[in-house]
Amino acid sequence: MTELKSDWTLYLIRTPSNSLYCGITNNLSRRFEMHKAGKGAKYLRGKEPLTLVWSHNVESKSQALKYEYRIKKMTKASKEALINNLVALPALD
Repeated sequence: MTELKSDWTLYLIRTPSNSLYCGITNNLSRRFEMHKAGKGAKYLRGKEPLTLVWSHNVESKSQALKYEYRIKKMTKASKEALINNLVALPALD
């Protein structure tokens, strides 16, 4: 039996007010379309237009959740540095 590789994606979306939203998904294009249609996270509803500014693939949902938690704890400046490839993802323990 072969092990299935689960590709999960971390992403950051920018709103017109320059705030950043972090999320995870296993289908980035579908999830972003849901956000744009107002059917995703409540935080993003009514804040269009939305811009996908950063994404990073990881191997599992568990890994994605751990990274998401770390990213959400980062400062706005650190998230901007992540978007601009000035810093790496926070390390997982």
